[in-house]
Amino acid sequence: MDLRSPADSNLPEPLPAVAVVIPVYNGEADLPGLLEGLNRQTYPVDRLEIWLVDNGSDDRTAEIIQAALRQHSHLHYLRQDTIQSSYAARNAGIVAARSEIIAFTDVDCRPTPEWLAELVQPFQDPQVGLVAGEIQALTGHSWLERYADRQQILSQRNTFHHPFCPYGQTANLAIRTKIFSQVGLFRPHLTTGGDADLCWRILRSTPWQMVLAESAVVHHRHRDSLQELRHQWYRYGCSNRYLHDLHGIELMRPLTPAEMRYRLARWLLKELPRDLLGWFQGRAGLVDFVVTPLDLVCFQARTRGQQEAQLPAEARRIPLLEEPAP
Repeated sequence: MDLRSPADSNLPEPLPAVAVVIPVYNGEADLPGLLEGLNRQTYPVDRLEIWLVDNGSDDRTAEIIQAALRQHSHLHYLRQDTIQSSYAARNAGIVAARSEIIAFTDVDCRPTPEWLAELVQPFQDPQVGLVAGEIQALTGHSWLERYADRQQILSQRNTFHHPFCPYGQTANLAIRTKIFSQVGLFRPHLTTGGDADLCWRILRSTPWQMVLAESAVVHHRHRDSLQELRHQWYRYGCSNRYLHDLHGIELMRPLTPAEMRYRLARWLLKELPRDLLGWFQGRAGLVDFVVTPLDLVCFQARTRGQQEAQLPAEARRIPLLEEPAP
């Protein structure tokens, strides 16, 4: 699909050069949809570079990317397999990029055509150093996907209200490149929580401001199995522990056995009969029946991750932009 011209958008002139950095690990199933979304961007292609950073894939990821490179000159391929971490892969893309703004998304995301145009607009304010776009769910077919959508698990509006300090998730985040020279890159040895860590280092040690661009939308594929959902929330717990060790944030209190029994009893005796009646009356869906049990499953997985995670000693090191990518 042809890219629209700058005259068709509300972008400022002159347009800033933008690099999109995307870590990819075994992205064979997701890459075609991602590439289609990137190809449909309204942002002028002559102001755009896209870096797909392979983080040690062993599927057809490299083959798919190489085929795309032959069709689009603004696409670039890197392989970073020294450290198995999406943050190490993002660092490689940051070091390679030559643009004044770096935008991040993930391989399991589908950016809308106006994504970059809307994400870049707030940078007209010279005090804005970070812009987070909104993350919405792809249309899901399983009840687990509908549950995640209903709970708005990945909405940036949630991260903007973090009690310690706001942050944006790297599924939809843009940062001025020069800021990395001030605060360093992502911690490459973190496996989760690196987006919050970077945003907090910027917002708490520099005068740069962050804004939320809700019209800059990417759609994210939610987990469609209970095992994947539990792993996702386990990682959130690990992130809590890492950020506690690095920044001193409060850890989440686990539920006591009495609280668990109360929640389950309330679900069985009050919520389930109410939702069953609502289903017969056409006011409730099947996902309503399982919200409380799934909430408890996710909470327990997050608690376990928080208890079991140990911050790697190497994760305390923050590489500088001038250093070569690890």
